[in-house]
Amino acid sequence: MVLMAALVVSPCSWGASDTLKIGFNIPLTGDLPKVGESSKFAAEMLKDGINGAGGLKIGDKTYKLEFIYEDNETKAESATATALKLITQNQVLAIIGPQSSKQAIPAGEVCNANKTPMISPWSTNPQTTLDRPYVFRACFLDPFQGPVAAKFVTDEFGAKKAAVLYDIASDYPKGLAEYFKEAFEKIHGPGSVVAFETFTTKDKDFSAQLTKIVNSGADVLFTPQYYDEVPLIVKQAKELGWKKPIMGSDSWGSAELMTLCGDACKGYYFSTHYAAAGAKGATKEFIDKYNAKYGYVPDDVAALTWDAVRLLLQAMQNTGGMTGNLDKDRDAIKDQLAKIKDFEGITGKMTFTPGGNPIKCAVVVKISDQGAFEFFKSACP
Repeated sequence: MVLMAALVVSPCSWGASDTLKIGFNIPLTGDLPKVGESSKFAAEMLKDGINGAGGLKIGDKTYKLEFIYEDNETKAESATATALKLITQNQVLAIIGPQSSKQAIPAGEVCNANKTPMISPWSTNPQTTLDRPYVFRACFLDPFQGPVAAKFVTDEFGAKKAAVLYDIASDYPKGLAEYFKEAFEKIHGPGSVVAFETFTTKDKDFSAQLTKIVNSGADVLFTPQYYDEVPLIVKQAKELGWKKPIMGSDSWGSAELMTLCGDACKGYYFSTHYAAAGAKGATKEFIDKYNAKYGYVPDDVAALTWDAVRLLLQAMQNTGGMTGNLDKDRDAIKDQLAKIKDFEGITGKMTFTPGGNPIKCAVVVKISDQGAFEFFKSACP
């Protein structure tokens, strides 16, 4: 697939002179449909607002936005096929997504080979953007998030020994688990991660691993898993006698988490990109509009998608004008994305590094007794 993608030659003209076509490579079905839903909802709200106000002005011309949503089914192979379709058949100027690292890493290779800008709102694995000048992200990286979590459990819980449970077959949790372990043992010494337990995607029974963790003497459990897996892990841990803190990561941040987990997840913490409860300014305005339109508080995926699309539109405007030549316009957008500094996103201020990664802060949220994701503290580079 990658070889085929590298051989594709983009058409010279994007044709629709008054419309800007942007593709979305998102999971509308599969394991994480709520991720795709919130991505699409945020994008639609932004598009409708801009088109309703007359369109996006670039140079001396105003364009309407056309968003093309393709389902990657939460699968790596579908994500690469989707990227290729959006690039070659739909002839989009740029792509938003995929969200998860397992899909974003291979899709990023296709986009880079075809010289098409891609922004992943939610993929925190370094491999997504590594040596790929056409690939960007709107979130922090796991080499930053792992130490944030390690320092937090040390400072907040006084943890001196930690346990980790993660999916070894998935890029995101595997990478983040390793960064957490490295950071925690740098603070507390080799062997202070007393249990480093794994499972494989689709596993439902974690009793063997959790029994080892309960008996390990760990002060905290770190599990960087997706929102659909966390409830199983948490509930099984409690059934086996775990009564100590559990720390999560940004993959916990879906609005669906509390629907699936309920009371079992209350009182736990996770590192993430923004906190809806107590938000102010433009962030609160976004949350209120989204909630009024769709009936629930937007998760971090929605907020990051909003920022990713706005970053892309800002880069388009910074080109000074579209030429109508697909190759030239894609290159110009890529060049302008790389130059963005001090962008005021609703998930924080961002300045891109040469590698396509933003310098930005993380937040730690606490799941309140009411099930809300409340801001607890921030952590900045």
